[in-house]
Amino acid sequence: MAVVAMTDGPISRTVGGTSLRREWFLGVSIATSLIFIAFPEPLFARLSDPLWFTVVFGWLFAVVLGSALSVVRHADRLAERLKEPYGTLILTLAITSIEVMAISAVMIHGENNPTLARDTLFAVVMIILNGMVGLSLLLGAWRRPEQQHNLQGANAYLGVIVPLATLSLVMPTFLAGPDGQHPSAPRQLILGIVSVGLYATFLSLQAGRHQEYFTSDGRREHHGEQAPPHGPIWPNTVLLFAYMGPVVFLVEQLARPIDYIIETLHAPTAFGGVIMAVLVATPEAISAVRASIADNLQRSVNIFLGSVLSTIGLTVPAMLAVSHLYGHPVTLGLEHGDLVMLLLTLAVSIITFASGRTHLMQGAVHLVLFMAYVLLIFQQ
Repeated sequence: MAVVAMTDGPISRTVGGTSLRREWFLGVSIATSLIFIAFPEPLFARLSDPLWFTVVFGWLFAVVLGSALSVVRHADRLAERLKEPYGTLILTLAITSIEVMAISAVMIHGENNPTLARDTLFAVVMIILNGMVGLSLLLGAWRRPEQQHNLQGANAYLGVIVPLATLSLVMPTFLAGPDGQHPSAPRQLILGIVSVGLYATFLSLQAGRHQEYFTSDGRREHHGEQAPPHGPIWPNTVLLFAYMGPVVFLVEQLARPIDYIIETLHAPTAFGGVIMAVLVATPEAISAVRASIADNLQRSVNIFLGSVLSTIGLTVPAMLAVSHLYGHPVTLGLEHGDLVMLLLTLAVSIITFASGRTHLMQGAVHLVLFMAYVLLIFQQ
């Protein structure tokens, strides 16, 4: 049953180890949602005013990001109770759901932007496999010569990420259909089935017979060996979904200023994808970097490789379904410098995690690749 504790008055009450005082941001999320429900037209009518645009965009972005960070916080609490790999799995699935909702909202709301899903996927891969991995390895190795992770787990992740990334972001470039690079309906169906099938197979491995691949000591987690934190898991579960609720609505509102940037101000087409990627990758990046600094590289590996895998394995089928239902064609194949950056990133990632040990130089290399990606956005 719930554990209720009183400290410094009623406002500090805790339920299942969760301080109600720390959940003030849920009220901000709900209040923001109610304001945008009640006054949508007055709030969006003056986007041409730079100051007002900055206020609206900053307000929505901050609330969505804050809600996503709260989702991560409660996912981490669940991870402490459920152990690996279930805790990380909850985190990646929750953030991927936010990503799918965000991309879908922009696709459905604005003018047809066939490259949005591709640009967002590519941005997530670059931010995580270069920015997040580089920062985690660099800061984790700052006070210690090396860090270790389970080589079998990293190989399992990359063994699925590489073919899925190639089939989703590379192969369509060389298989142009009658309408250009928009995949035909049969190809969409095949790609969706392959993505979901491989991801489901991986989950059965991760949560089933090979759990030990995703723990630092290579042994299965036995719940009787170490007592989990006291208290039930339902408060964190309820609050996780409570924070995700406003995100469903607010990302749709965020689509309007993003559309304005791309369609009216003629920003680079990849800009919308980068914004979406930053929104969904930042919470996981914070969690992964913290784990690496605490000398728990295995959790970092589970977070960033699991995030890339779930992004490709779940977002691609979801975007193909949205494209089919709403008649918005999608372009998946990368071109020119982006294609080279993806292949280079995958190759370097394989080398980085090939030995089960990481060091500072590897983090620096990944950060250099991330800076090269950022520069390419503004050179196109």
